[in-house]
Amino acid sequence: MATAAHAEGRWTALALICLGVVGVLTTWFSATAIVPELTESWSLSPGAAAWLTNSVQLGFVVGAISSSFVNLPDIVRMNRLMAVASLAAAAANLVLLAEPGTAAAIGARFATGVALAGVYPPALKLMATWFVKGRGLALGFLIGALTLGSAMPHLFRALTAGIEWKSVVLSSTLATLLGAAIFAFAVREGPFPFGRAVFNPRQALSVFSSRPLLLANLGYFGHMWELYAMWVWLLAFARAAEAGLASFPFGSASMLSFIVVASGAVGCLLGGWLSDRIGRCLTTAGMMAVSGSSALLIGFAFGGPGWLLALIAIVWGISVVGDSAQFSAAVTELADQSFVGTALALQLGIGFGLTVIAIWAIPFFVAAIGGWQWAFLLLVPGPVVGVLSMLRLRAHPEARGMAGGLR
Repeated sequence: MATAAHAEGRWTALALICLGVVGVLTTWFSATAIVPELTESWSLSPGAAAWLTNSVQLGFVVGAISSSFVNLPDIVRMNRLMAVASLAAAAANLVLLAEPGTAAAIGARFATGVALAGVYPPALKLMATWFVKGRGLALGFLIGALTLGSAMPHLFRALTAGIEWKSVVLSSTLATLLGAAIFAFAVREGPFPFGRAVFNPRQALSVFSSRPLLLANLGYFGHMWELYAMWVWLLAFARAAEAGLASFPFGSASMLSFIVVASGAVGCLLGGWLSDRIGRCLTTAGMMAVSGSSALLIGFAFGGPGWLLALIAIVWGISVVGDSAQFSAAVTELADQSFVGTALALQLGIGFGLTVIAIWAIPFFVAAIGGWQWAFLLLVPGPVVGVLSMLRLRAHPEARGMAGGLR
């Protein structure tokens, strides 16, 4: 019999869900990893190149908020929703192979983001149905899978240097189809289900009515201001730094980008382990303090030495996403238990809306300051706001509902 401390088969479920997420999330940055080649091949302007990534973010926002307003993650069986959404993401990703033109490509990337909104939020809720004790670590594994999947296109590009860019798109599409099969046939809801919801549009707004939930979301929003802008523009930063260094870390900007983004998987596991021992608030505040400091310091290593650039970048890669799962874990513990999926989808939708602004703003900031060296200073205010919000949350009485009372 399942108890709060144990659910038979939970580790198998965790492994399968994570494997599926790794596969599907390769579509997120499948175009970002090949932007230099697409810019040359399609004669893209800098603005159009940026929108190949930003349209995914915007599509995710539209998909997540739309699904939250109809309570879709709380009505439709999660594995079915995730399987269908994965197939849609694979189909949208394949459009790039047809070289349809800039406008159509951006539209396809938008559709990819909408589809991914049917995978990521439900996956968080699905994982939570398998874990009560140890939920922070379990969700850490899941966000680690998301991180690894997001990094994979950079690895595909690094390993296929000299081969046509279409190999990256094809590889990510095949990985996504594998993820769809896993969701359709190999995973199910766990023994700790949340309450069933009925359609209630007002609930999408009421999930923010409590002060503890608002503070948790403010912490997440500060985190998101930094995270995706760092992931998206790290390759451009690294390529600019590479031009001035005789010996570049890991041999290429693409490989450095893969290692830095993928290192976040380690941070997610560390964040999950810590949050189940010292609490969600201290873990997230600590991670954001480290990541914000890294954003501040990495400009000093722009001109080398290479080892210092790599060290700061990897520390940043570990810390910038290490806290991500814990904001979601906090929502599963603080929100109305009948609308956890809705609360997660709305939190993610607004958070990813902020990433659109941050990603869009970085190139303008770079142009204003005359180069990439100090580009990431623009991201520092995000973690500052996040740290303050989570420390305020820790002082709130309702915070004892998180992490078994550890807050």
